[in-house]
Formats: sequence, structure tokens, C-alpha cells
Amino acid sequence: MKAATRQHRISMALCALGALAVAVHGPAFGDTPGLPSGLPELPSLSESMQRDVHSGLALRGYDPVAYQLEKRAVAGHPDYEIVHQGAVWRFVSAANREAFRDAPEIYEPAFAGFDASAVADGRAVDTDPRQFAIIGSRLFLFRTPENRRSFVEDASRLKTAEGNWGGVSQSIAR
Repeated sequence: MKAATRQHRISMALCALGALAVAVHGPAFGDTPGLPSGLPELPSLSESMQRDVHSGLALRGYDPVAYQLEKRAVAGHPDYEIVHQGAVWRFVSAANREAFRDAPEIYEPAFAGFDASAVADGRAVDTDPRQFAIIGSRLFLFRTPENRRSFVEDASRLKTAEGNWGGVSQSIAR
């Protein structure tokens, strides 16, 4: 059997199983009866914080507090996570999780986690959470080292990005 045919059959079987699960348990949205209790609500379509569409993780699982405390990107742990504004945030410790819970506005990245340099250019672009800068006390994320360098070296880019953010945020698919 050809690989493409095998893959097609597997896809069809998975679709059939998914349809069966919906028929038996109903759609998996919000507080739908039949879902286990204690699950976080699914994010709404109006959420704008950048997150992984498959896992729901903000910052691809990096700890937003560690950027400030350790001045580096540190992967969070599944044991220390919370749901905030429709995204799952991970932390390296319970203390970091509580610090974020108490004051998320201090630790959330500027421009909802989109590339600050691209926002200055009027666009919303995905980022690599390992490419970051702390300017003042704000966390800025970037897609590439070049974007980071151009933003950090030209102070006017921050003012431009702040001016553009209203329009850019309206262009984000929600």
C-alpha cells in the first residue's frame, strides 16, 4: 500500500473516531455536560495573546517571570501552570506562578507577545521566545536576533510600535 493511501485511510479513521466521540459525548466547548469537571474554559475567539494553537501555551511554555528574575528564557514546568486570558502559562516554580497571578501586567510581554520590531513596521508576527529584551521593566519578544538588534539599537522604534499597536492588534485574527 502506498504511503499516501495509508495516510489517507488513517486520516479517515481518525475523522470517524472524532465524529463518534462528538456524537457520544457532545461537542467539547466550555461547560458542556459530559466533560470532566475542573478543566479550564476554552479560550474565546476574542483572545489576542499569542499562544501556540496546538498546545494553548503562551510563550511556548517559557516562564514569563524568569525573564525578569533570571534575565534569560527558562522553560516552565507543567506542574506549575495557570490559565490566564485563554492561554496556559507555565512557570519554573510555585513562587513564579504566584508572582504572575498577583500581577500579570508586570510579566506579560508587550504587544501580546508579537514581534515588537514587526509591530513597529505595522505587522503582527510570531516570535521566538528565546529572542527577547527587557527595556525598562517591560518584556519584548522578537522573531529573529536581527529584529531584536534593530529594535534595541533604535529607541524611536518603541514609540513607533506603541503608536502602531492599536491598528496592528485590530488586524489579528481572533
